[in-house]
Amino acid sequence: MSEKKLTLPLLDPQLLRPALWEAGKKLSLRAQLRNPVMAVVYLGSLLCSALWVQALLGHGDSPAWLTGSIAVWLWFTVLFANFAEALAEGRSKAQAASLKGLKKAAWAKKLAAPQRYGAAFSTVESSDLRKGDVVLVQAGEAIPCDGEVIEGIASVDESAITGESAPVIRESGGDFSSVTGGTRVLSDWMVVRATVNPGETFIDRMIAMVEGAKRGKTPNEVALTILLLALTLIFLLVTVTLLPFSLYSVNAAGSGEVVSLPVLLALLVCLIPTTIGGLLSAIGVAGMSRLMAANVIATSGRAVEAAGDVDVLLLDKTGTITFGNRQASALLPAAGVSQQQLAEAAWLASLADDTPEGKSLVALAAQLTRAADSGMLAALQRGDTPADSSFVPFTAQSRMSGVNVAGRQIRKGAADAIRRQVEMAGGQFSPALQQQVDSVASRGSTPLVVAEGAQALGVIELKDVVKPGIRERFAQLRQMGIRTVMITGDNRLTAAAIAAEAGVDDFLAEATPEAKLAMIRDYQKRGQLVAMTGDGTNDAPALAQADVAVAMNSGTQAAREAANMVDLDSSPTKLIEVVEIGKQMLMTRGALTTFSLANDVAKYFAIIPAAFAATYPQLNLLNVMGLSSPASALLSAVMFNALIIIALIPLALKGVRYRALGAAALLRRNLLVYGVGGLLLPFVGIKAIDLLLTLLGWV
Repeated sequence: MSEKKLTLPLLDPQLLRPALWEAGKKLSLRAQLRNPVMAVVYLGSLLCSALWVQALLGHGDSPAWLTGSIAVWLWFTVLFANFAEALAEGRSKAQAASLKGLKKAAWAKKLAAPQRYGAAFSTVESSDLRKGDVVLVQAGEAIPCDGEVIEGIASVDESAITGESAPVIRESGGDFSSVTGGTRVLSDWMVVRATVNPGETFIDRMIAMVEGAKRGKTPNEVALTILLLALTLIFLLVTVTLLPFSLYSVNAAGSGEVVSLPVLLALLVCLIPTTIGGLLSAIGVAGMSRLMAANVIATSGRAVEAAGDVDVLLLDKTGTITFGNRQASALLPAAGVSQQQLAEAAWLASLADDTPEGKSLVALAAQLTRAADSGMLAALQRGDTPADSSFVPFTAQSRMSGVNVAGRQIRKGAADAIRRQVEMAGGQFSPALQQQVDSVASRGSTPLVVAEGAQALGVIELKDVVKPGIRERFAQLRQMGIRTVMITGDNRLTAAAIAAEAGVDDFLAEATPEAKLAMIRDYQKRGQLVAMTGDGTNDAPALAQADVAVAMNSGTQAAREAANMVDLDSSPTKLIEVVEIGKQMLMTRGALTTFSLANDVAKYFAIIPAAFAATYPQLNLLNVMGLSSPASALLSAVMFNALIIIALIPLALKGVRYRALGAAALLRRNLLVYGVGGLLLPFVGIKAIDLLLTLLGWV
């Protein structure tokens, strides 16, 4: 795979200048009111600036230089929070910039009735196309709209979206019929029906989400915002009451000084959770950006957050747990059936099967039979399909495929589906044949049964291999409290063998769309969040029901519309990575919240003695840091409060390192690293700033 075009350095120099400009633009009351915590800091900065002007005119209750210094650092606090958010948004906008190049105006060959290849067409601009219009796209042309291939087959370059240079095949029917506007046809031709109107395309939605224009706050983010607002109101009430308390104390003691408004403002800003308040939005935007860097597009921030909270993962066996390149390895004829007879029937039933296993079966049958002995096989091999033949495609409901030719009805499919077919035709499924099916399944291989009319001819053995390391990944998920469920169309014996080898917690065998949907609803009734992945139209109901649904970009339009995430790489294992990214975003938010609340403690020991020790000298006992003066204590605390936001921006953007830990272990680690660390670091930082200010002679 080529290098991902959407990956950016953590602190790209090209993003710093625009982020600084955006940080300044966010200094408006409307922008600040979206963040209640920083809105308080913003209003405090305005008030402190006014008090500075008053002090310059000789009417202030604190020295002008001190009031001005506090005002400057309060503004820096607001600016640094704006900068964190702007930098996160800038990274997302840079990721979206490459997508905007795909929205260039293009011409489309709009087909007239009968809307098939060879019909007359008119050339129109892509912006004039509407849902339901049918266009012809030929080699070298850009696909003008999102749509479904309804005729033809072509190789398509999707590197502009996926970052993958290798072309992909898109064809009518099946699960690889969806195409994205802006991609380019490299060879052949196809007829495409538009599935969206202009402005509603996949790329439009990608750009909107990546830029953050429609991100919106997630439920957890809203809940945390309410908590931070409550803490802010509490500290605001506490700070407001300190002024009359100070007035009373000075009058009662007959000594000391009334605490000034600039000092109270500094105390308020230092005590409210400004660190997490300033970084909260950046954490959410950065989470979306990390998801985009993994080549996954989410249609909502809620989906990313839900991914971090999922309890159950539904994973397809093929391509996710196993490599998915099942190959026909053996033909096991039933009693009274020759291997050549079974091979001939298997070959006929697989000629219209373009899957890797179907092609491998054709190759295996060709080795075991002599085409010259059968004129029909020889004709089919040359492509001379008899006029009276018709192929029966595979469906998720029937779970079998086949061919009707020259009065013969040949079917190939799952053992239970073929059993029903044989019994409905008046035949019998012998115990010996069932034993063969069970024997193949017990080895972890997939058994397919071939039947002609009412007679079961034998068993085909398909071998697949479990991916290395997948068992360890499932163990990590289990450690985090996530249950893994394997979904497969195989029978229960095969499913059980693969499930045991892979280490999943449960499996659903002989899965139908209805069975998937029922399983998801069952888990959700128990209060659990469910994540799944899919690519076909038959997966759409289950994807729509799941809390986190990842559709393959190569899948059908129905699957992509039903999902709340789209994997541009079309990798079934991406679901595990999506869950890890969601977990990381929640871990980052929790860690920085813990740090923010813990680091306020040190500021009590800095500002309280500075503000009230003149009235109550006993409070000097709280000056455990030995700060040089009240002015230095105030400035050191305010400066540290602003600078820590800048220091934590890389962590907010990159995210806390993901660890596969349970909730209890994660909480302990959080409290130890970010709780204790957040408690101790300000003592060191404030003292260091105090020493620097004293050394420079600024206080």
